[in-house]
Amino acid sequence: MFRDSMEYEQRKQKPFKPTQITLSDIHAAVPKHLFTKSTFVALQYVFRAVGLAAAFYLVTASLDRWTQSHHTIYDSSLLPVAIQCVVWPAYWLFQGLAFAGFWCISHEAGHGTLSSVGWVNHVIGYTLHTFLLVPYYAWRTTHHMHHKATNSVEREENYVPRTRSDYSLPSEDRSKTLDYQEIFDDTPLFVLGKMLLMQLLGWQSYLLQNTLGSPMYPPGTNHFSPSSQLFKNEKKHRIVLSNVGLALMSSILLVYAYQAGLRNFVVFYFIPYLLANHWIVMLTFLHHTDPTIPHYRAKEWTWLRGTLATVDRPLLGPLGRFFLLNVSHDHIAHHLFSNIPFYNQPQVTEILRELLGEDYNFDSTNSFRALYRSFTECCFIEDDGDIVFYKNKDGKAQRQLATS
Repeated sequence: MFRDSMEYEQRKQKPFKPTQITLSDIHAAVPKHLFTKSTFVALQYVFRAVGLAAAFYLVTASLDRWTQSHHTIYDSSLLPVAIQCVVWPAYWLFQGLAFAGFWCISHEAGHGTLSSVGWVNHVIGYTLHTFLLVPYYAWRTTHHMHHKATNSVEREENYVPRTRSDYSLPSEDRSKTLDYQEIFDDTPLFVLGKMLLMQLLGWQSYLLQNTLGSPMYPPGTNHFSPSSQLFKNEKKHRIVLSNVGLALMSSILLVYAYQAGLRNFVVFYFIPYLLANHWIVMLTFLHHTDPTIPHYRAKEWTWLRGTLATVDRPLLGPLGRFFLLNVSHDHIAHHLFSNIPFYNQPQVTEILRELLGEDYNFDSTNSFRALYRSFTECCFIEDDGDIVFYKNKDGKAQRQLATS
């Protein structure tokens, strides 16, 4: 279960060379009908997601009231305690997934794939992202920039690799294993703590201070300031609109916490919210952060090469498809055709799998194992080289370039 998959091992052993497939070849292989958007179909997914989240809340709240009313000093039955021990973890798991599903729906809305009517996309995306305290228009802007510069060392927007010089490491010919281990070799418990910090707070840290974002922006860059260098002047009024929504949602949560109590706010909203952030960070981190996936500098980067530097993963299996709308299962298809609705992307993936052959990156490694592997092995890249791979805590790359 926690071993690297056969696909990963084979990719690691195969020297890398950029694809010879052209964008014209790819576009010619995908039927035009898959680009068709259906507002009716999309709304079914939206209502399903909202309905499930509401049902999870109402059922759990009902069971919580029942268990509290029966678990008193006059009733020593263990049944209410047993029910709570089952209900709360189940609620947090599924509501966290439901909230992450809201994020995925808004992500699709930001790409305009829910409907051919623009305002429908924006109303749905703005509402669901705001519910999760995500600045819809601000993140939509930087996410589109990510799609335009995927895995470009100079222009990528998020999860940008840090370089040897960023860590003040000696040059490669002068470095010793100890030099790397002094920076990257931590105890397992400390590694776990850093991973938990990234999973639970990494999303907010990116929005608030551009953590692991592009170093081309100055310190203090964030997704909330209309004057941030992330946004062009014509976008600034939308950043304000995002902030208005966040202020309104924060007020609603404060009123809820005051009226229902802090305990109910924490167990019904805040814990699922943190778990949703975990799934968001996990899936976005693993899309492009992998020891076998290249990053390109300007001389070698093209849009197609960057787009194919992506990994499809069966994150959570059927649950991932159901709640997260194929976002990890079909991520290569999404990057190539972000204007194709998510419910058609599985068909695109099957076409790409056959067309791309060895250039199609898939990894069936357990996603938690893959998360640990990428977190501990994707440490830095070299300051030079036009096609580079992450190096690990011993200063070694897991994949090499093919020789000419």
